[in-house]
Amino acid sequence: MRVVTAIDSFKGSLTSMEAGKAAAEGFHRVDSGIDVDVRPLADGGEGTVEALVAGMNGTYEHVLVTGPFGAPVDCGYGIIRDSMTAVIEMSGAAGITLVPRTELNPMNATTYGVGEVIRDAVSKGCRRFVVGIGGSATNDGGAGMLQALGWGFLDADGRQIPFGAKGLEVLDHITDDYVLPDLKNCTFRVACDVTNPLCGPDGCSAVFGPQKGATDSMIMEMDKWLGTYAAIAKEKYKDADMTFPGTGAAGGLGFAFLTFLHGKLESGIRIVQEETHLEEHIREADLVITGEGMLDFQTAMGKAPVGVAALAKKYNKPVIAFAGGVTKDAGVCNEKGIDAFFPIVRGVTTLDDAMNPENAKHNMADAAEQAMRLFLLGR
Repeated sequence: MRVVTAIDSFKGSLTSMEAGKAAAEGFHRVDSGIDVDVRPLADGGEGTVEALVAGMNGTYEHVLVTGPFGAPVDCGYGIIRDSMTAVIEMSGAAGITLVPRTELNPMNATTYGVGEVIRDAVSKGCRRFVVGIGGSATNDGGAGMLQALGWGFLDADGRQIPFGAKGLEVLDHITDDYVLPDLKNCTFRVACDVTNPLCGPDGCSAVFGPQKGATDSMIMEMDKWLGTYAAIAKEKYKDADMTFPGTGAAGGLGFAFLTFLHGKLESGIRIVQEETHLEEHIREADLVITGEGMLDFQTAMGKAPVGVAALAKKYNKPVIAFAGGVTKDAGVCNEKGIDAFFPIVRGVTTLDDAMNPENAKHNMADAAEQAMRLFLLGR
């Protein structure tokens, strides 16, 4: 019997691979001969680097880069050696969690460090990139990243504009004379699960600016400056389209990837599934296991476990999900291909105890054991 596990991380408790291995332990209690294929799963956001590095025999790299407000930060990223693919989370260099909430200010926050991470990966031989762009502290349209890669974002006097959204106020023209030459051989798959355009009432400034510390007046100014930036970019790159879905992701970083780096803005779940060849593994399975920290109605709206279930149902495979917690409205997940789901917590406990990694591993193994006994009884 062959089982494939593709479980999203239980954030703060178990990584994707740890969850899968714990489930495998439970299955092997029932029958040591069960072939369990533990696959990594992520949605392109937090945990993607960790999942792909652990699940695809990758390596961790660390580079000191410019943080969102200029102070250096140690940013980790992954390299999958078989394909020389760099896996980067922009939040490691320019994320909102790097900044105390009282100090957030998108006027000053830069994506320059993201460009420095890309430069480092290129110098190590990477030409394929998977980039998750969620969780940003920035609203600079990706200008900082592009400056780090060699683009000139220049004011009327030919000087590089300042870091942060405020720099776009004085942007006069864009040059590409000193762009890193190897970028022309690079491809970028950008995990982007929002569809916001760059500007307007649904744009990055209006929708995401407040959570990054923007006031109403800042939002109006940033939106205007981003519109000017997009117009200047279009003068040089005719395909620039600030209305394209996702260009407003990460404070306009989606626009930068699409326009300047010819990146593809894609579903993070799909990118991870394709990069890990999950469908090929599921095709040969007798049972598919998925799950995440909390199973609820949002899971059914396109989160990673439902993506796994959709692949499984292409081949009529049964799907069981495990979760740290299950809400009353989680039943809708059954309509999305998850045949049965089980919470792994086995009694009254505190949240801290439930999320303790050792407790979570034991709970996952115990739940998996009982689910397998039921599954085999049904067969």
